[in-house]
Amino acid sequence: MGIRKNIELVNTGKAYESRQYVRSLARGLEVLKVFDADDRGLSNAEIAKRTGFPRPTVSRLTFTLLALGYLHLDDVTGRYSLHPHILSLGYPVLRQLSIREVARPMMQQLADNCRGAVSLGVRDALTMIVIERARHGSLTTVPLDIGVDRDLAKTALGRAYLAALSPSRHEALLTEIGHVAPEMIPDIEAGIASAVAHYRQNGYTVSAGDWMTDYHAVGVPLVLNNGTILAFNCGGLASQISHEQLPNLGRQLADMVNDLARTQDVAR
Repeated sequence: MGIRKNIELVNTGKAYESRQYVRSLARGLEVLKVFDADDRGLSNAEIAKRTGFPRPTVSRLTFTLLALGYLHLDDVTGRYSLHPHILSLGYPVLRQLSIREVARPMMQQLADNCRGAVSLGVRDALTMIVIERARHGSLTTVPLDIGVDRDLAKTALGRAYLAALSPSRHEALLTEIGHVAPEMIPDIEAGIASAVAHYRQNGYTVSAGDWMTDYHAVGVPLVLNNGTILAFNCGGLASQISHEQLPNLGRQLADMVNDLARTQDVAR
């Protein structure tokens, strides 16, 4: 199978149909993804429940991941947790995204000016992972650590990513979302369509109470020369950033991203 066909299958969410798709590898990665920040270890039974995999399969996967150093096993409780060794997988990615270092002071300046927070994220399945952030000192109640995930469909960050997709990739991603939460797809599609239309007209997306009822934010995408889509958002609690302030905030974020694009000589 040619490279172009492989890319087409991946972009349309149909990679699993290929004979080259290694299901055991995919299942191993799914196991790593079920751990949450608040977990204090998971048993094989709990992992099986979260993944939907048979317990014998989970037992083989956790043993392999333990042997490779990506999981830690508590000898007393028999529960697994992620080993810090897993960070070695993400570090090269962050190093390659040198744009973070240039963006950080620009993000902090905007966060200070609006008394809110600015995030930079990349897509991970149906979420956006924060890879850089800046916040005003007064905004302490919203989790904003690097590695925190954000909803793809309801946040300004996720909608900014969606606005930068080609029509075929956009449709494939909506289909994937529909498989996970079919009962929510009408509301999700309406919110995304409105956000994308708003971006095309105004240059930024909006999420006002869609992700959190008391949180307002705007989002802008940035497409790197290699096709990687980054997304920025800027927002804060509704008590600090009103709905009426969002147009001005959106323009400020778009200006920041445009300035960043010029320094990096990337597609916008």
